[in-house]
Order: sequence, then structure tokens, then C-alpha cells
Amino acid sequence: MWIDIATLFPEMCERVVSESIIGRARKRGYIHIACHQIRDYTLNRQKQVDDYPYGGGQGMVMQAQPIYDCCMDILAKAQEAGRARPRILFMTAGGATLTEEKCRELAAQESLLLVCGHYEGVDERVIEALADEELSIGDYVLTGGELAALVVADSVCRLCPGVLSSPEGYEEESYYSGLLEYPQYSRPEEWNGRRVPEVLLSGHHANIAAWRRAQSIERTKARRPDLYERFLREGKGQ
Repeated sequence: MWIDIATLFPEMCERVVSESIIGRARKRGYIHIACHQIRDYTLNRQKQVDDYPYGGGQGMVMQAQPIYDCCMDILAKAQEAGRARPRILFMTAGGATLTEEKCRELAAQESLLLVCGHYEGVDERVIEALADEELSIGDYVLTGGELAALVVADSVCRLCPGVLSSPEGYEEESYYSGLLEYPQYSRPEEWNGRRVPEVLLSGHHANIAAWRRAQSIERTKARRPDLYERFLREGKGQ
């Protein structure tokens, strides 16, 4: 997996993707992430990337030209290197909501280009010219697309071979199977008067698996009735 991030804050993005599991996977060559400064592609001395919105309104809008030129340079370099053309994703509040299903779809791609907006948004014309799709990470607004792009990068990269120690690292977690994950416990067996459920201490793998599935179903029913109804409709509760 190769991921390019086009942003006004590449240092911010680089710090995040250099840490923890994703950072280790990068060092080992399982994934490749490159952060690009959109401001480097401006055509004015001031390195200005935004201007007032047509029609009036608050704030500033990112201009099409520097974003377009940055993305086209990334595409050209990918082609020169013999890599697949990246799928271009714009992080926008109006995009389709990111789900685990979408993460699995994106993880099957060879290359992604994540474009981060800022200020009041991005000139719609560059989205029309370049975007394969728009993505949102939820029904709220951020000050910029960097955090959203980092969420996408993290949630996609962890599904790539070699990033986690085994597929079970994500297959048993929330949303992958359509359910929320069961509760987890670690040592000691008793903490502040609260004990680990006895079934988890039994060593009986079938009973543990049955308990975990029942907990996942009950937790999903209580906390996410929308997921629970979908789970029932798809017949997974049989």
C-alpha cells in the first residue's frame, strides 16, 4: 500500500504516521506514506493558497490551482515509478461516511491520494476535476482535513498484510463482523473489587468464544441498535 497525503501541514501528518504501529510498519516497508506540501505549488511570491469566496460569506476558500498542481505532480511521480495510479480521495464534511467496509475496500487498492482541505473548504472545481470520491469521518466539522486523512490512513493501513501480527488483530474488533467488540480484560484478576469474568479464566476455548459472541451481540444491541438491526436482517444472528 502506498499513500500520499496532500496537505498544508505535512509535518503534522508526518509526526503521526511515524509513530506506533503505523510507524513501525513504514520502517519495515509494509506500507509507504508520503506527505506533500500543497503550498509548494503556488504561483505567487506570498505562497498564498486561499482567497475570498465568490458570493460572499465568512472565511477563506482554498484555491484550485495549487491543489491541482500538487496532485498532478504526485500522479506523474507515481507513473514514473511504475506504481498504480492513486485513487484520489478528498476529505470533506459532505463526503460519504467512512466505515469499516469502506476501509476494507480502500485497503484492496494499491495506492491512495488523500487531499486535505482547510479554511472554509476547497474550490469545488478541483474536486470535480480530480476526486474519485469524497470521504467524511463523521457528522461534525474539523478545522482541516488532516485529522480525517490520518484517520483514513490509519484505519486502512492496519488492514494491510504485515502491519498487524495476524489478521485476528482486526477481524475480532468492532465493526469488522458487523458487531461491536466484546469487553476485554487483563491482569490482575481482581481490581478495585471488580473481577474478571470466570469464563475467561476457565481455559475452555469454546465457552470463551461463545461468551464473547454473546457479549458482542448484547453490546451492539444496547449501544448501536442500527448495527444490531442490520446484523439481524443479514441473518448473522442465527
